[in-house]
Amino acid sequence: MRLFIAFDISDEAKEELLKAQSELKKADAKLTLAKEFHLTLKFLGEVEDKKVDEIKDRLSKVRFEQFDAELDGTGVFPTEDYIRVVWVGLEPKDKITTLQQKIEEALLGMFLKDTRFHPHLTLARVKFVKDKKGFIEKLKKIKMEKKAFSLSIFKLIKSTLTPKGPVYEVLEEFKAV
Repeated sequence: MRLFIAFDISDEAKEELLKAQSELKKADAKLTLAKEFHLTLKFLGEVEDKKVDEIKDRLSKVRFEQFDAELDGTGVFPTEDYIRVVWVGLEPKDKITTLQQKIEEALLGMFLKDTRFHPHLTLARVKFVKDKKGFIEKLKKIKMEKKAFSLSIFKLIKSTLTPKGPVYEVLEEFKAV
């Protein structure tokens, strides 16, 4: 099964992301807009069923305190010359990164360590951009209201890929202490 670890965002933050997506639609680009918004803390990929209980056990030992986060600006991956993903950043990066590192440590030996973590929410996947410079200029003009929300739970999620997009199923939730 295909698994990842993530946390959800508030409905208010989702509304702000939907506004940003509507602005993106005006750009001269072929995009696939994200239908679900969550911050992926670690993508595990294909995992054998027999390993799920050990993953849950290890994640249950991750200790973190609830904290507030907020939307913070837009950007692209991997570079402005080769745009494949449009994203919205999150703050505070240090607290989100600390939680992500605790998850990495809990799963050491089971999965490769992700050394390029960047807290973000995907707005769209990019298939083609006619005018990259113009696209980046439009992206920078999108005003992102800094909607704050509380982070008190992260989840182990199963992702089933279908022709209509991924279907998510929460396997376990892990709460702040």
